Amino acid sequence: MNHFAYRNGRLQAEEIDLAALAAQVGTPFYCYSTATLERHYRVFSEAFPPGSLIAFSVKANGNLAVLATLARLGAGADVVSGGELKKALAAGVPADRIVFSGVGKTRAELELGVRAGIHQFNVESEPELELLSEVASALGETAPVTIRINPDVHARTHEKIATGTAETKFGVPWRRSREVYAQAASLPGVKVVGVDVHIGSQITELEPFEEAFVRVAELIAQLRDDGHDIARADLGGGLGVPYRKKDPEPPDPKRYGEMIARLTRGLNISLILEPGRLIAANAGALIAQVIYVKQGESKQFAILDAGMNDLLRPALYGAHHEIVSVAPSSGLPTQAYDIVGPVCETSDIFGRDYHLPQLKSGDLVAIKTVGAYGAVMASAYNARPPAPEVLVKGDRWSVVRPRMSDDEFIGLDRLSPWLS
Repeated sequence: MNHFAYRNGRLQAEEIDLAALAAQVGTPFYCYSTATLERHYRVFSEAFPPGSLIAFSVKANGNLAVLATLARLGAGADVVSGGELKKALAAGVPADRIVFSGVGKTRAELELGVRAGIHQFNVESEPELELLSEVASALGETAPVTIRINPDVHARTHEKIATGTAETKFGVPWRRSREVYAQAASLPGVKVVGVDVHIGSQITELEPFEEAFVRVAELIAQLRDDGHDIARADLGGGLGVPYRKKDPEPPDPKRYGEMIARLTRGLNISLILEPGRLIAANAGALIAQVIYVKQGESKQFAILDAGMNDLLRPALYGAHHEIVSVAPSSGLPTQAYDIVGPVCETSDIFGRDYHLPQLKSGDLVAIKTVGAYGAVMASAYNARPPAPEVLVKGDRWSVVRPRMSDDEFIGLDRLSPWLS
């Protein structure tokens, strides 16, 4: 469910008319719905026992206003860089509700996390474990750690967002997990507190989760037999959302929570979940203007002022997003368009053969379900500064990431002394 709906033939975000908003903000821009963010967080968090840590995946949407909205509901944060850690703290997420994931944490990032007093480090390799031990010991601290286990389970999702199979870079191989836990227990400056697993993103079936979590439950029992104090299970994120109207609905959070409750019953374990897409995806739309309608040899192209630099998912993953008219003219027939951007790449295409009411220059369209992995993946390719971001709450709106002018963007560069 989301809070983007038509009223009197015009698309609104909550109580804000998006055509009127576009006239004030300019296009393209991302628009986020507070009501959708809040609803999705509550539905997800209520699916788990009280005390479970719902650590929003900052890589899905790192806008400070989005993070602050969720932090006020009690959300923690799952971060994968020092920058994301600083963002989470700046947004009001308490340090003891932050988990630090990622395969390439630097010394500086580990030190940042230790000094901040975060909830835990999800360690992904022996070298990282050794470096964290060294960093924490030098600071006179003890860092709480889980080891991310790679269970060699295929998530049945796009190969570029599957992270739980043996051939990916993520986590410690399943067969060596007890060996790595033994190493962790022998090191100063670190304390084993739990087990971590994350098998991928945009997963639309429960079976891969169950296969992975059964393995985790078995491992917890083995590690306790080995003498480790395993008090936490970080089960990652990955539950998908529907991107096409015709797609079957993915399992809802309640069914997901019931499955996890069944598999962890009797373990006396604290749960950590890291949702991102499920919370934020449907909360966002990218509003763009049609620059030209161009007749090709066999197709009509609607060329937008938003490009793959603003929304990379279709070019990167072949991802589908519903595209609708913001203020469709009544009575006009629909036509098929390839919806494309202005970037000089053939892959700069948002979708083929979209049937929309007849478009003309100046019309507005909304690309939906872009609140996750949208603005965070943007670039300035073709010297195009990324689209700004707007947060809506009821009948109020605010620009929460301003548009950068061309001059401001160019001003970030510096000439070498011999070129000045």
